[in-house]
Amino acid sequence: MRLTRKQLDHLPSGLARPSYDRSQPVGVVHLGLGAFHRAHQAVYFDALMQAGERGWMIRGASLRSGRVAAQLNPQDGLYTCHVRDAEGEARQLVRSIHDVLVAPDDPAALISAMSAAETALVTLTVTEKGYRLDPQSGALLLGAADIQSDLANPDRPTTVPGLLTAALAARRAAGLPAFTTLSCDNIPDNGRRTRAAVLAFAKARDPDLERWIADTAAFPSSMVDRIVPATTLADIDALEDVAGYRDEAMVKTEGFTQWVVEDWFSDRRPPLELVGVEMTDDVAAWERIKLRLLNGSHSTLAYLGALAGHDFVHQAMAAPGFADLVEAIWDEAEPTLDAPAGFDAATYRNALTRRFANPALEHSLVQIAMDGSQKLPQRLLATLRERHARGDASPALCLAIAAWMRWQMGQDEQGRAFEVDDPLASQTRAALAAAGPEPADQVAALLAIEAIFGNDLVGRAGIVDTLVAALTELRSRGAAACVASGLARAMNPADA
Repeated sequence: MRLTRKQLDHLPSGLARPSYDRSQPVGVVHLGLGAFHRAHQAVYFDALMQAGERGWMIRGASLRSGRVAAQLNPQDGLYTCHVRDAEGEARQLVRSIHDVLVAPDDPAALISAMSAAETALVTLTVTEKGYRLDPQSGALLLGAADIQSDLANPDRPTTVPGLLTAALAARRAAGLPAFTTLSCDNIPDNGRRTRAAVLAFAKARDPDLERWIADTAAFPSSMVDRIVPATTLADIDALEDVAGYRDEAMVKTEGFTQWVVEDWFSDRRPPLELVGVEMTDDVAAWERIKLRLLNGSHSTLAYLGALAGHDFVHQAMAAPGFADLVEAIWDEAEPTLDAPAGFDAATYRNALTRRFANPALEHSLVQIAMDGSQKLPQRLLATLRERHARGDASPALCLAIAAWMRWQMGQDEQGRAFEVDDPLASQTRAALAAAGPEPADQVAALLAIEAIFGNDLVGRAGIVDTLVAALTELRSRGAAACVASGLARAMNPADA
């Protein structure tokens, strides 16, 4: 029995299900309707409407394929959020998604949805690469072929900046206020960067439009936190066995959830504080904590754990030396945090340890390893630069970065080939091929990729020496032995 609204009366009694009227207006359009949005923002809006607020139904949009639309539309937008912790599990029916559009099939329909009078908020989870920003400068890649194509065909855009600009232009032409654009991706200062990308695109298209957006549109920053592993066919089958219905759109997640939003809106503002969202004037400090403690250690676990032969985060955390590796990353990152009042680093770190060790989630290390070239600058390299400026050594960070370099070789420690899933994979592959077999040459070749590393790290001898030493050890001894031996704390050149 496929989950649909017709089946609501036949669902199991233990399933939590809100009772608000789903025929209310759509107030939110979400770009990038993946598992994370369904386990995070959509759950908050579900709770908001259950609390009596109206007009915050979500129209989702897939920007690449029709897979999510095929999962959700036959189910009338309904799906199950399955919370799994070591202490137990709970299932909730989420009803906040109205339907799903597929942007490549009909970009005009998406532009129309964003420019509709009832739409007040456009939210985004499109991953770092979706914004078409230079990872180092944060500037829009105006020369990119897809951006140039959008400028030449403004009514059929394919990129996020092109779609947002087209919808804002339509609202301006209709005499409507600008919607609020709320980025929910792991990018530092994500609201300002999104605004800069849209303004750069709009200026290239129409300077008058750029000025209108700059004067009227809000682009608040936000920080989101919830671990959401990829749902597997086995998860869907298991839910069907227990609950008696088939849910192709289900998501699984942990009990912990957090959302911090900058209180800056250009149209109607959802009262998200009613459902636990922290509204603030300063998101940056929370962003830095999340990126450098949670995300930085997650990426560290992903590369070293996968190279060591583990599949999931909790397996790596249980292996010799990995918990200490994570602590070493945190020890290096913590002094660089400009923490907000009331933040307790020890409590936060202890909570992360419990979350990473959760065996019920089965969070794939390979999933976390994806798109590393887009993630490294904010998760690891920013911390490394700050520590270097302070004169502090960073052996744990360098080991993590060296593990990313080892990952780019596309071959595990048993000699088996695998695909490096990254938008710059062809560049890293070419750089390594030209470098030859020596670790020093490989480090130099990868550091020379300015889109990832900028142009400053290649000249910092202490950092380069530590990276070469780490990559040499990883290649000769393997990740498991390096981590078990405490290599993350052992390499400590005085000038690193």
